[in-house]
Order: sequence, then structure tokens, then C-alpha cells
Amino acid sequence: MTPEELKAACLALPGSVETFPFGEGISVFKVEGRVFALSRLGGEPLQVSLRCEPELAVQLRAAHAAIAPGWHLNKRHWNTVTLDGSLPAEMVRELIEDSYDLVVERLPRAKRIGLRWRGG
Repeated sequence: MTPEELKAACLALPGSVETFPFGEGISVFKVEGRVFALSRLGGEPLQVSLRCEPELAVQLRAAHAAIAPGWHLNKRHWNTVTLDGSLPAEMVRELIEDSYDLVVERLPRAKRIGLRWRGG
């Protein structure tokens, strides 16, 4: 997955926006003001940090060398995924969508309806 594909996957989700609260080098993807993905799109290697259910996070880390505890984030709820080609692009898209869903499901009902969210 390229930086452009990663950015497109994040921005394809309803209501998602790219912000730069930490400076121009770090893209922070949010929905309704809440973060679901962070990436230094120009980084080598390309990485993205994503929210994850704690139990699943542990399983993913054990199964995939490219998935590690969230760098500079709550390691219980965040994974950092290295996009080195070892994970299929579809899996990365699913992880992005799962992260988005974790954020949206905690939004007030009216905001979920406004996003036309159908649930994770």
C-alpha cells in the first residue's frame, strides 16, 4: 500500500477528514473530531497507527510481525502497522475500517445517523 492509497482508504470513510495537529509531517485522520488513524505519510517505512479492540490487538501482534503496539499511544487500544508488503492491502483496509468503526460506535446516535453508519 502506497502513502496515496493509505490516505485514500482513510478519507473514503464517511465524514473522515485529514488534519495536522502535530505539524505538516503527520496526518491525523478524524471523524467528528475523534482520531481513528495517524500516519507519517512520508515515513520510511510507511506506518499507520490504528485503534483496535484490546484482545484482537494482542492476537494481531502475535500473528503478524508488521503489527506492533501503538507507538507513543495507549498500547492497549492502538496498534502501529508497518506497511512493508507483508500484509495484504485488503487486510490493512479492514484494520482502518475497524478503527473507524470503534470511534463511530461511541458517537451520539444522531451523529452516527448523520454519517449513515451501518455498524461495524
